Amino acid sequence: METPENESFRDSIGTLTDEGKRAWVYPKKPSGRYYEKRKIVSYVLLAFLFAAPFIKINGNQFLMFNILERRYNIFGFPFWPQDFYLFVISMLIGVIFIALFTVGFGRIFCGWICPQTIFMEMVFRRIEYWIEGDRNKQRKLDRQKWDAEKTRKRVFKWSIFLIISFLIANIFLAYLIGSDKLIKYITAGPFEHLGTLFPLIIFTAVFYFVFAWFREQVCIIACPYGRLQGVLLDNKSIVVAYDHKRGEGEKGRKKYRKNEDREALGHGDCIDCFQCVHVCPTGIDIRNGTQLECVNCTACIDECDHIMESINLPKGLIRYASENEIEKKEKFKLTARMKGYIAVLTILTGLLIGMLLLRNDVEARVLRLPGQLYEHKEGNIISNVFTYKLVNKTSREIENISFKLRKYKGDIILVSANSNFVVPEQGLAEGTLFIEIDKSELVGDKNKLTIDVYSGEDLIETTTVNFLAPRSYN
Repeated sequence: METPENESFRDSIGTLTDEGKRAWVYPKKPSGRYYEKRKIVSYVLLAFLFAAPFIKINGNQFLMFNILERRYNIFGFPFWPQDFYLFVISMLIGVIFIALFTVGFGRIFCGWICPQTIFMEMVFRRIEYWIEGDRNKQRKLDRQKWDAEKTRKRVFKWSIFLIISFLIANIFLAYLIGSDKLIKYITAGPFEHLGTLFPLIIFTAVFYFVFAWFREQVCIIACPYGRLQGVLLDNKSIVVAYDHKRGEGEKGRKKYRKNEDREALGHGDCIDCFQCVHVCPTGIDIRNGTQLECVNCTACIDECDHIMESINLPKGLIRYASENEIEKKEKFKLTARMKGYIAVLTILTGLLIGMLLLRNDVEARVLRLPGQLYEHKEGNIISNVFTYKLVNKTSREIENISFKLRKYKGDIILVSANSNFVVPEQGLAEGTLFIEIDKSELVGDKNKLTIDVYSGEDLIETTTVNFLAPRSYN
């Protein structure tokens, strides 16, 4: 895409003044067809975000990321530490999916799906517009002395921001520790669980800081995804773009004059009204070309379309387009790189689905007790001692657990009162067991045994162990 001769704007971010101070952004309140569509998408996603911790599938929370206990639920599927490889594959699928969309459609994720953008533009800024007014009124209020009006509006706004930040922090905590535990802590009282109250206060402070002050700086400075643009975008990527061919013409932009033949004078359709700049939530001029700060929010598209419509010029001066479309009139098509991402994504998705289908509800691990070899008992019986651990990944108790040897004739003796026991829901059972086998059944000093784990008459898991015996000499 053609870039202006003066590229000095790329030397620093758009929210800094020449003195290096914060240039506060006062975006004009957006409106238009894309904004209305974004509102629908945003409120659907917000409803999902707030509801997901409280939705359960087969007793499992729909989404949960309990880092402390290393337990994760993704779309109702529970993942334990033993399933970490499945979790890694899921994250890889997510990363490649976002990379694929970035290659094809730029930062469409940032503008339409990112929680930071949704909360900032569709919740906090809309409250700000409601209380303080549009761009010019906000600028005036900011320069105004601290009189009764300013104090009332600012305190009211900050109070609402704090309440919403506290609500978001609670939802965030529900994803971390589980909604059931959060509700239990709330009903028991905040001071009964100080270990949860303090993180809740910290999360509230972080969200309040981000949405009340840091704002667009998250997208410009803190978020690493914006930096990926330089690597992933190319001339074929669809982004929010200014059609400089049409907008500049031969002699550049020119202010609008009624009944003037702009085309005959050699001027483009851009009337240099700066409305696309005023409405931008990151304070950039989209006419300078693709920039790091642009989050593809489409506010400039709606605003420019409104201006073009009011002066009877075709809409689409700013639109979703690739550099090749503007320069060469090429239509969008899948590139070799996009096909490669799709192939990798398809393979990983198939692999994940296959692993999920093959995954057992119970995982058994039987290990030799450290430092123990074997014991020679009466009747030519060889005994080995092991520890066992059974992980129940379901939301129901698994009852009447028993162990049986496959192929070898021998006994499995549990060091417990009952030979049959229960594995609690989403919990584990562990203990010690002895395996006793007649020496005549064994071959050599190390024998690989297969142990079947049953729930009643149902085989639920199989594991293997090495059984040690005296070395035979012929």
